[in-house]
Amino acid sequence: MELGKQIKKHRQEVQLSQEELAERVYVSRQTISNWENDKSYPDVNSLVLLSETFQISLDNLIKGDIEVMKDVIQKEEIEKMNRYGKIYTIMLIATAVSAVPLFMLLGVWALIPWCIIWGISMYFAFMLEKIKKDNDVQTYKEIVAFSEGQLLDDIQKQREIGKRPYQKILLVIGSGLITFAVCILIGFLIHVFLN
Repeated sequence: MELGKQIKKHRQEVQLSQEELAERVYVSRQTISNWENDKSYPDVNSLVLLSETFQISLDNLIKGDIEVMKDVIQKEEIEKMNRYGKIYTIMLIATAVSAVPLFMLLGVWALIPWCIIWGISMYFAFMLEKIKKDNDVQTYKEIVAFSEGQLLDDIQKQREIGKRPYQKILLVIGSGLITFAVCILIGFLIHVFLN
């Protein structure tokens, strides 16, 4: 990263010590040292204060680091998507597996913990969809490419955009059939065990 070098260079040009610069941008001297040694990165407010203190544009201050910041953001998004995906899968399995035992043990009261488990799984499903929407990945090929940190070329992207409506229809139909089958199974098992 170049920002640490830029901060140190501009600080020395305006003849400020780390402590004096820290006072102007409302951070500790140690924070300035960490920025200059690339141990941490200033937040947006600090970047604005630094650019004002050095009397340079924000673009000039962070030049060279924009691509690095984009890579860091994409890696964070990929990690978040993979983490949410794992949690969603576990919670979905727990929702399916816990239904019958809960209803056998608690009867009608089983709806409360089962709905909580289902609600948690739906929360993570929503978060996954949000990440997909924010990063414009909808089809399976786009999701796989994104999770591996790759991008599709323009032709592949257009092909995948053409597939999106069909995949959504199939997903809705498949989800409906699975939900219907699970409800029938749960209803049957409850009827058998309560009679």
